[in-house]
Amino acid sequence: MDNTYLHLDSLDDDPLQDLQGHSITYRIAIGPQQGRKVFTLQTIPALSEEKRYSDRVAKQAGFSLHAGVCAEAHQRKKLERLCRYLTRPAVSEQRISFTQGGNIRYELKTPYRDGTTHVIFEPLDFIARLAALVPPPRVNLTRYHGVFAPNSQHRALVTPGKRGKGNQSQHPDEAEPSTPIERSAAMSWAQRLKRVFNIDIEVCTQCGGPVKVIASIEDPDVIKKILEHLKKKDDTQEAVQLPDARAPPQGRLFD
Repeated sequence: MDNTYLHLDSLDDDPLQDLQGHSITYRIAIGPQQGRKVFTLQTIPALSEEKRYSDRVAKQAGFSLHAGVCAEAHQRKKLERLCRYLTRPAVSEQRISFTQGGNIRYELKTPYRDGTTHVIFEPLDFIARLAALVPPPRVNLTRYHGVFAPNSQHRALVTPGKRGKGNQSQHPDEAEPSTPIERSAAMSWAQRLKRVFNIDIEVCTQCGGPVKVIASIEDPDVIKKILEHLKKKDDTQEAVQLPDARAPPQGRLFD
């Protein structure tokens, strides 16, 4: 009741909530074993095992806070590596295998403190676990409140990129960003595509020169004509074949 601002009325009847509830409590969500703890494989931890958690890791009321990794303001590469680690996929395909009984065996990257090394799922329950990872549709995963809200008049005063309704000094298209933070916040979609997926569409694959957008075609009929013209052009180039190269005469040209 004290955190009513976290309540989402639109998700009251969401069937995923039941799957998520079983997932975070390590219980089976679907099937005849519904409500029971999942089957795990455990081993006895070594007696000489040192303390794995430092004083910078806190667990309270089901939440955990890890403050053991830090990055200085100038260590942008380290910060990016940390962000990529946080946004990594939740499931590793390399650690998934099948048991002889047809169940799914998932190997943990790091054993739990109780010695758990593997978790066994029935196929249907494993699908339910994957479904619990699907974000709810039409709802932002990160929601900002107060001065950080998108419609706040003071957002430009507290964000590094100076973006928000409160920034009336200049239009984003009227001037180039000056500071590194502003330039990072003003990346184009092509720059983000290169940064995230390492796909560079700003360099020509044939000549190596820069590529820029000269037109945005959205009419389906025009797009179809262009694609048909390019396909016909490719077929024509494939049809034209040069004659085979001839070797020089083997005999003497002059006596």
